[in-house]
Amino acid sequence: MIKKAKDPGFGHKSQKNIRGVMNKDGSSNVIHLNKKFNVDDLYTFFIELSWYKFFFFVLLGYVILNLFFGAIYTSIGIEEITPSRGNLLDDFLNGFFFSAQTLTTVGYGGIAPQGITANIIAAFEAMIGLLCFSFITGLLYGRFSKAKAAIRFSDNLVVRDFKEGKALMFRLMNSRKTVMIEPEISVTLSLNIKDENDQYQRTYYRLQLERDKIMYLPTVWTIVHEIDSTSPLYTYNTAALQSLDAEIYILLKYHEESFGQTVYQASSYSFDDLVTDVKYRPSSSFSPEGYTLLDHDTLSDIEPMA
Repeated sequence: MIKKAKDPGFGHKSQKNIRGVMNKDGSSNVIHLNKKFNVDDLYTFFIELSWYKFFFFVLLGYVILNLFFGAIYTSIGIEEITPSRGNLLDDFLNGFFFSAQTLTTVGYGGIAPQGITANIIAAFEAMIGLLCFSFITGLLYGRFSKAKAAIRFSDNLVVRDFKEGKALMFRLMNSRKTVMIEPEISVTLSLNIKDENDQYQRTYYRLQLERDKIMYLPTVWTIVHEIDSTSPLYTYNTAALQSLDAEIYILLKYHEESFGQTVYQASSYSFDDLVTDVKYRPSSSFSPEGYTLLDHDTLSDIEPMA
């Protein structure tokens, strides 16, 4: 008997060719409107940034702070820290580089505050520098220590002959060298179908898998959903399957040796990725010495059915 699944939080209302709620890499497609800013969100924002964006913001903040304090030192009179060179640009550059030395608490000694005003500003800037670099150090630790899964999913969904009927399949592997311990997977199908009122509705089904949990995974795992009489895809032929407005949403969890804890990774497939009457090529082989060889470049390789 085909059983519908409860709404996983995506909602039942829909429209034609609606964009999936989740991307292939597990990131969300939800756009938040009228969300109130919270200072606590800064930590999450910087932790989730890509590395090049993270260092861009660090560099941008560093330059802005030095420009700000450099302008202050110039405005109070550059003579407060070093003799003037007679033009505004050179004086500003002296203020900028003195600010950089103060902010980082380097203090080369070539330039030093002389008056009480410059000393007060320099003392305040040094405190700001200590706080900023402590914050950045905490973010770096958080980014490196955050437990992350490193799962690669095949680029395609495959529908092929299986046993007495057909099956829906995709593959995954760990992009690290560690062994995935007790991986467990759940797959939800979302069908976008027009109802009798010409309104589009999304219906969800929890797909039954040949195996949804294994002891450990050192190589490649092919996830198999058999399209039998209990499958929500049973009434569709091959052509109809390829034209379905459908998505599958995946949640995988396993124990990651690198972090010593359970990690999660989400992903999704659109039925635009569906390929029929093909099979996956083997990704592993054996060396003459008897070692198992795993080729990461062949995860998505397919070939016609014999």
